[in-house]
Amino acid sequence: MPRTNFQELLDAGVHFGHLRRKWNPNMAPYIFMEKNGIHIIDLQKTIVKIDDAAEAIKQIAKSGRKILFVATKKQAKEIVAELVGGVNMPYVTERWPGGMLTNFPTIRKAVKKMISIDKMTKESAWDVLSKREKLQISRQRAKLEKMLGSISDLTRLPAALFIVDVLKEKIAVREAKRLGIPVFAMVDTNSEPRDIDFVIPANDDASQSISLIIGIMADAIREGLSERKVERDSDGDEKELKVKGKRPKVGAAYDSVVLEEELEDDEDEESDEEIES
Repeated sequence: MPRTNFQELLDAGVHFGHLRRKWNPNMAPYIFMEKNGIHIIDLQKTIVKIDDAAEAIKQIAKSGRKILFVATKKQAKEIVAELVGGVNMPYVTERWPGGMLTNFPTIRKAVKKMISIDKMTKESAWDVLSKREKLQISRQRAKLEKMLGSISDLTRLPAALFIVDVLKEKIAVREAKRLGIPVFAMVDTNSEPRDIDFVIPANDDASQSISLIIGIMADAIREGLSERKVERDSDGDEKELKVKGKRPKVGAAYDSVVLEEELEDDEDEESDEEIES
């Protein structure tokens, strides 16, 4: 069953592409027609691509891995922060820090520095510092928070990237491809689709279009996490049943119970023999 329908995409303006003179010829398979000099995206193909991407993202979430969302354009920042933050996935809505993937250990050091500053402010040593030193450290913490706060829980490279506007986030795409990390993306008619593993042909400028598609992906992640929890709970129940089904061996106490049971069995056999005789 499709996760969205034609009318929802139409109402959100997902079908509006860019001016014909700005188009990328490699997007031709996803273009339905041209109207008033603007390319119109084929929404039937968009629906199929959305469903494919959502299912793949659901499976990644179900496996317990992370999807990093990248959307630094103004109209996408708040949408991504709200929807993606709601499912506890990392995201980048400020400037993409060069080398974030290819030089990930350095990024992790910066995150650890931010965490160490947080610890410092709760210790007595913080009170000894001068106002100027506190101000400098606080500014440094604010800068790190702005750039890396949303990825503080990302302890290893993400399993995938989801990008809004691959033209604007070309550095992120390049780093992901270099490391073999699959890329999901909203790709408009002016963008290059060949570097994207899961292309979602869509308007990447309209906030309604962005909100609809990011919302679908967030729902898919939520489903994956929910199924993962159910499976883990059921596995835990099975293990508990197996443990309960076994007779606990507790040293001498266990031996005495076994001995009593064996004596009772012997008495039953003797009584049976007496009856037979």
